[in-house]
Amino acid sequence: MKNRAVIALLVALVLVVPALAQTSSNSQDQSQNSASTAPAQPTGAAATDSATGKPLQPPAREGFWGRVNPFARKKYVQRQTGPIRDRINELDELTASNSKMIKDVDSRAQQGIQLASAKANEADQHAVDAGNKAQLAQQTATQASTRLTAVEQVVGNIDQYKASNQTEIRFRPGQSVLSKNAKAALDDLATPLKNQRGYIIEVQGFSSGHGQTAISTSQKMADSVVRYLVLNHEIPVYRIYVVGMGNAPVQNANEEGKTPRTSGGRVEVSLLKNDLEQLASTSNTPAAAQPK
Repeated sequence: MKNRAVIALLVALVLVVPALAQTSSNSQDQSQNSASTAPAQPTGAAATDSATGKPLQPPAREGFWGRVNPFARKKYVQRQTGPIRDRINELDELTASNSKMIKDVDSRAQQGIQLASAKANEADQHAVDAGNKAQLAQQTATQASTRLTAVEQVVGNIDQYKASNQTEIRFRPGQSVLSKNAKAALDDLATPLKNQRGYIIEVQGFSSGHGQTAISTSQKMADSVVRYLVLNHEIPVYRIYVVGMGNAPVQNANEEGKTPRTSGGRVEVSLLKNDLEQLASTSNTPAAAQPK
């Protein structure tokens, strides 16, 4: 009976001692939690900082039963790993913030590079356009200078006419009517002159006989030629110069050196041109060659 009492006392002692250790451990945990939560409420500017950068606190002294008692290990582990978990969260927040800032800087840099490239391309295009305009202006200036030189040359030789074509119209003695062959010859001479400039027609009438009679006859034959040119080919009268030469000597001498006189009636029609028509054709050619 006495042995049973001793065994019961020992069992009760074994059961009471861990309970007392658990109670002391809980009281220590509550005191430490209150102490740790009291300064954890930041105020002012410190409250906005998610990462404190402070070193982790060393583990609190738990005493013998705090380290040995198996009933206190869960809260102990939580208490020990809590600061590490908080620091890991702070580092994650810092990493996310830095990544976002890097992305923002990279995005702004890319936008700046694209804008600079667009501006450079636009500047290059403006430079190319300016070069083309300068080249076009140079070509225009060269053409203007060439045309001015041609105009000066034409103006200097405006009254210099050169024989371009010449035909002779024959008449029967005492008549001033144009024959079929005469009209065909005048047609060949006057048809190409439509819409042309810078030419004159010289009409000289020659007739056999003497004195005023020959002059009058030659004038009538020349007038018939002029009348045909004006009415049938619309040659302006101011471009025709007519004169009745009568029985004047022919300017060309024969083989013996004598100037024979006219036998029968004839009219010499000469087409004379200056460089005005050539200037008009050269001035129209560059204008037609320019691109639209």
